Amino acid sequence: MWSGNSLEGCPATAMEGTSGEIGEQGSWGLEDGPSLLARASLPTWPLPLASSALTLLLGALTSLFLWYCYRLGSQDMQALGAGRQVGGVGGGPGGCSEAGRSSLGSSGELGEEPSTEGLVSRRLRAYARRYSWAGMGRVRRAAQGGPSPAGGFGVLGIQRPGLLFLPDLPSAPFVPRDAQRHDVELLESSFPAILRDFGAVSWDFSGTTPPPRGWSPPLVPGCYQLLLYQAGRCQPSNCRRCPGAYRALRGLRSFMSANTFGNAGFSVLLPGARLESRCGPTNARVRCHLDGHLLHLEADWPQAQGLKIPPGCELVVGGEPQCWAEGHCLLVDDSFLHTVAHNGSPEDGPRVVFIVDLWHPNVAGAERQALDYVFAPDP
Repeated sequence: MWSGNSLEGCPATAMEGTSGEIGEQGSWGLEDGPSLLARASLPTWPLPLASSALTLLLGALTSLFLWYCYRLGSQDMQALGAGRQVGGVGGGPGGCSEAGRSSLGSSGELGEEPSTEGLVSRRLRAYARRYSWAGMGRVRRAAQGGPSPAGGFGVLGIQRPGLLFLPDLPSAPFVPRDAQRHDVELLESSFPAILRDFGAVSWDFSGTTPPPRGWSPPLVPGCYQLLLYQAGRCQPSNCRRCPGAYRALRGLRSFMSANTFGNAGFSVLLPGARLESRCGPTNARVRCHLDGHLLHLEADWPQAQGLKIPPGCELVVGGEPQCWAEGHCLLVDDSFLHTVAHNGSPEDGPRVVFIVDLWHPNVAGAERQALDYVFAPDP
């Protein structure tokens, strides 16, 4: 038995107020200990209620985290999906429309540019962490600044790359042949072999029957493509059917073969077909046309004798008209506003061009490597 005023370490005055509640005569015994501790302890939540509250909190945090991951993933996929519109040779001079394609480029609409800035910046940072920022000044500015300087247009408002505008590149609708002399000479020397390949895969292009294996359905009436490379991915079956063209591509030094901006293949435009004004996805590439207008099959066009240039074919890039020449390359910056049309008669036959996407000659090696990483084709 303890006395209320003799508890060691506690003044008697401090305990007097509680003695009336705990003990009747100002003193207490061991049997009063549990009651004392219960009264002295702080109030607590009932265990079932506390467990429910904790479960609700964890559920809310989990839901918030999943929602954040969903939004982040959706933005990346939308950007990537919107960007991959450059598949095929579509969109550039001589190619078909990119609308409906699934590959990283422009949407095909002049006023609509996919929002890929965040995705491009993240991939570029990942590249810099793995390698270096050395030589990445222009690429970094392009990733941060969007498709064109200050959100506006390029040269005089007629250069509108839909996805990537690399600043400080010399801009002209047509690029001199000497800028890519090695690749131009290689393609021109391979012209006979490429024509033979086209003869092996050609058909009547009448539109009355489905396109043969390897040919894409017409995205624009009267425009057909057979692609050896589509958005940086080799098409093995078409490459096997066109061995001469494939060997030529393998020998090129500046072919964008590992980049979603890179395409190569035959583009056929029938009389009466027209590709309305559009811009390509980037100014970092140059589109090379090896003109072979005329691989006309006499069974389909008896009036055609060998190779000739069909009249009425029109190519206007950046407001500048240009003519093709049989067996010669024409280098075009398809980020400029351009129009392609075949205004000839049905007897003239189709316009046939072998198109290859090359790096712009003023894009440095380090920049090419970084852009190949950022715009690598899907595995």
